Parts: sequence; C-alpha cells; structure tokens
Amino acid sequence: MSGYVSNESMTLTQKLINNVFPKVPDFYGMIQEHCGVCVESLEALVAFMETNDPAKGNLVRELEKKGDEIKARNMAVLGQAFATPLDREDIYRAITTIDQIINYAKTTVREMEVLALTPDQYTLEIAVLIKDGVVALSTGFKNLEVNPQQVAEDAAAVIKAERNTEKAYRRAISSLFQADAQMMQELDSNTPGADSKALLQVMDMFKRREIYRHMSNCADHLARAGNVLHDIVVQAV
Repeated sequence: MSGYVSNESMTLTQKLINNVFPKVPDFYGMIQEHCGVCVESLEALVAFMETNDPAKGNLVRELEKKGDEIKARNMAVLGQAFATPLDREDIYRAITTIDQIINYAKTTVREMEVLALTPDQYTLEIAVLIKDGVVALSTGFKNLEVNPQQVAEDAAAVIKAERNTEKAYRRAISSLFQADAQMMQELDSNTPGADSKALLQVMDMFKRREIYRHMSNCADHLARAGNVLHDIVVQAV
C-alpha cells in the first residue's frame, strides 16, 4: 500500500501540523545514497584499470549519469527544504564534491579512450587509493547519523588517501620521465627507426602525464569532500 496521502484526504488537523511543523527531508540518507554511487563508480574504475574492459568503462559512465540524477534531485530538495539537519552550505558542499569525484572517474575513462591509452600500474594504484578514500568518505557520512564519535577518524582516512594518491602521482611522473636517458642513448646510437620510436615515446609520456594529473585532480576533490565531513563533525561537537 502506498504511503502517499493526498491533500484531499488529509484532515484539517494534519494540514495544520504539516504547515506548522514541515517534515525535514532525510538529507543523511540522500547524501549516503550519493556516496554509494560514488563508491560503485570508483570500484568500476578500479576494475577498468585492472582489465581494460570497455564494459567496465561503460559502467563508470552509467554510474556518472545516475550520480547526476541524484545530485539534481538532492539540490532540488535542498532548495525547497524549510529546515535541514545540517548546515545548508555543508549539505551543498557535500553534494557538489561527491558529484565531482564521480565526474572525474568518468572523464578519466573517456580521456584514456580518446588518447588510446591502456591502463598501467600507476593508473591502477591511484584508482585503488581514491576508491579507498571514497569508501572512508561513505562510511563517515553514515557515521554522522549513527556514530558521530567515529567521523573525525573517517575524515582523517579520506585525507590520508588523498595524500597517498599524491605520492603515487609523483612516483608515476618520476618513472615516466626516467625514460629520457634510454631514449637519448637510442638516438645517439643512430639505430634505424630510433627517431620515430622516440617521437612515439614522447607522445606516450605526455598522454600518460595528462591522465595521471587528471586522477590527481580527482583526489583533490576527494580531499575537499573529506574536509566537508570534518567541518560538519567539528561544528557538531
């Protein structure tokens, strides 16, 4: 049986109560749902980096669309809400930062396809680190409602994941440009086809740097989401 009650079937008392004490939307549940899609998106991104399976890339795209729908709905509810259980600005920041993480997962897949790049050990490592941070973020937003004493630790885990991502990014860049010496040796040796091979290597280096940087930016949005979570729990103390 539907829980919907039409305006016509409400008693005058019910209408008065709803007008005086409007129901507060379940923003905890709404943000948790958004986080759930974010976790699924990063899990799909990790699977894509493990397998280079186009189906996993398509799943990331589908989840990004789902995330956009949730974002639009949550924003609409926020705009119409008479009262909120959290600061409105914090809810807004949570919605937008979570959505940006999902968006970056999708554009990472899209850019790799456009640049005709296959995953490597660093794209996989970075994807796993971001996914771990997103899981901690999702746990933190759940704990806001049921176990607020744990939230500061969850937020710290999110920030740690971003820092680890930045370290992995630096290792990736360092490894990428270590190929310079080998390339110069091949050019100096006048090996047939060395020029063409060097050009292809240079192009690959810059393409991969673009993807690494893009994933690092995704982690930046993860850190912003972790800061939102931290701000909320600090204000609640």
